[in-house]
Amino acid sequence: MTTARTRFVSDVDVCVDSIIKTVGYKIVFGMPLALGKPNHLVNALYRRAKENPAIDLTIMTALSLEKPSPSSTLEERLMNPIVKRIWDGFVEFDYMKDLRENKVPDNVKIKEFFTKAGGYLNTPHAQQNYISSNYTHAVRDLIDNGMNVIGNLVAPHPEGRKDLISMSCNPDLTLEAFERLAFEKKNGRRCMIIGQLNSHLPYMYGDAVVESNEYDIILDSPEYDFPLFCVPKASVSPADHMIGLHVSTLIQDDSTLQIGIGSLGDAIASSLILRHRNNEIYQDALSAFDIDTNHKDLIGKIGSTRPFDKGVYGATEMLVDVFIKLYENRILKRKVYDHAGIQKLLNDKIITETITPEWIDTFIEHKIIRERLTKADFRLLCKYGIIDGPLEYMDGSLICGEEIVSADLRQTETRQMILTHLGKELKQGVVCHGSFFIGPKDFYQALNQMPEEERRLFSMTGVDYVNQLYGDEHLKSLQRKNARFVNAGMMVTLLGAVVSDGLESGNIVSGVGGQYNFVSMAHALEDGRLIMMVRSTKQSQGKLRSNIVFNYGHNTIPRHLRDIVVTEYGIADLRGKCDQEVIASLLNIADSRFQDQLLEQAQKAGKISKDYVIPEAFRNNTPERLRQTLKPFRKQGEFQDFPFGTDYTKEEITLARALKKLKDKVKTERLKTVSGIAAHVFRKPDSAILPLLQRMKLDMPKCTKERVLRAAVAYSLRQAG
Repeated sequence: MTTARTRFVSDVDVCVDSIIKTVGYKIVFGMPLALGKPNHLVNALYRRAKENPAIDLTIMTALSLEKPSPSSTLEERLMNPIVKRIWDGFVEFDYMKDLRENKVPDNVKIKEFFTKAGGYLNTPHAQQNYISSNYTHAVRDLIDNGMNVIGNLVAPHPEGRKDLISMSCNPDLTLEAFERLAFEKKNGRRCMIIGQLNSHLPYMYGDAVVESNEYDIILDSPEYDFPLFCVPKASVSPADHMIGLHVSTLIQDDSTLQIGIGSLGDAIASSLILRHRNNEIYQDALSAFDIDTNHKDLIGKIGSTRPFDKGVYGATEMLVDVFIKLYENRILKRKVYDHAGIQKLLNDKIITETITPEWIDTFIEHKIIRERLTKADFRLLCKYGIIDGPLEYMDGSLICGEEIVSADLRQTETRQMILTHLGKELKQGVVCHGSFFIGPKDFYQALNQMPEEERRLFSMTGVDYVNQLYGDEHLKSLQRKNARFVNAGMMVTLLGAVVSDGLESGNIVSGVGGQYNFVSMAHALEDGRLIMMVRSTKQSQGKLRSNIVFNYGHNTIPRHLRDIVVTEYGIADLRGKCDQEVIASLLNIADSRFQDQLLEQAQKAGKISKDYVIPEAFRNNTPERLRQTLKPFRKQGEFQDFPFGTDYTKEEITLARALKKLKDKVKTERLKTVSGIAAHVFRKPDSAILPLLQRMKLDMPKCTKERVLRAAVAYSLRQAG
């Protein structure tokens, strides 16, 4: 079937043949980040390149998704049922299998600008072919690398229409890339755009909806339908919850919010919901952790601890599932509009979203419409629901049935006709702009089950809109009032530089992504702030290390762009501060086991006075204090490990934690661990752990190896408590 110039085909090899016929043997194939990749298409293209060395294939993308792979027999016994339950049917990428085994052929290169955190540390091909780029510069860099084919996963129209499809999870770069390739085509370059339909994708609205004739070919067959990749919820540690609690105090009512995926995002959302739904317990938590006293001035200046009235609006590169939780809890409810005049009237509280007769004069006064309505004025009034009825505009007149009046609002009969058909509520509002999404299974289900009217509140668009002010700075600045852009870093130096994407060895950990974009935007917006979350410590090579360091041989965000840093122990407001003030603020939120060492380094470098003493109020920054203070709140059901549920069973969670600790102990206390396991080989396991052994199929060992494995599990569970 063909729609305009688009071919709908049912054979993926036809797509590959068409690519080669159109662009030749030098193929630079671009795909979206994460979920929106056309899995079957890229596999077929990669397979063809492996079969034919004459094909020069470069795959350009980011965050190639993989099912988890066990690294030991015990992990395999634990993970295999989980993998089958959560990822069964997902089509894996053949190029990733070869990449992991260092088997990518010489005629193929895989270049990515963002990766799973730590996923490529020991993968030379990936390290060598990483492209360091801002999210908003990615399309430019793809074009500069010669991209001549784009492929993406798309959602079919819910009513079966062939002329419209949705880019769903990934209009992020695809929208801009389409424009660039269309320009290249006009200049005579041979390029192709190919889509692969997937019925599991939610049909999202906003700029994600495009005409199918934007594509040269659309792969459309049930044979190529497959379940979406799911990202199960990670557990939220006490430290993460405390970071989330601190961050929640910096989010004003009537504001803008950007957060990301993972346990830190869950922690923020959980605390925001607690603040809104059960403010008394929330205030108790702030008092218990001295947040209300230690950071009273900053919270009073830029934050709030009260429930939400007007709510927040999401301006986020990633539409994470917790935005749905915030929406369901009536926190994500501040609507924005794509008209600067209307948005400014709302911001200035001249109008509300309830339409009144006075709006007509207000719109005239603020030059949103003219007294003598033009066709454009009439369309604007209809688009935003101000006129809600069977009115038509023709040749300077308004028509309602057989009644015709002048479009001049100075005429009484014209006013009366408008007021008779006045709408009740402003339309076209959006509670969240996002550019891509990926998440757990229930997230996709929630989007798919949403009525169209609600789903339209979550507008999917490009990163060139969400991640920067360029293009329509006035409108975006109005929409993004009181913006809080919340990001995560791995480390922060005592002078305020943030390390997020790589190591001083040059190895890439993940990528810059959109972090710099939001840092830049936070500084550009008059009332915007960047909040950088950093866990105070980490375990590395068997040792506890501070993530607040004096200096480091790599940074992602330079010190001159410092703003707010949050650890589990507090908030450091660094913007506009001198070096000594920055150092003192960061020492206050460091783990107390490292404070003296850090202070000494700063004093030796002459960056803080020799007689400086860290205030006593910040000298008990320890995990034990956090755990003890959290206990009464956890008994009340707050600050739980999985505040929004989990795809794992209780047994799997217990086993995973125990086996992780066992793995760490083998690295640091090998002889002691081996002895402990040996002592359990012939010991009868406690009846309490029998269900856990059954889950691992080790309750009745059939051989010596299984007996040793059972002993290892029993020992790990005993050690984990």
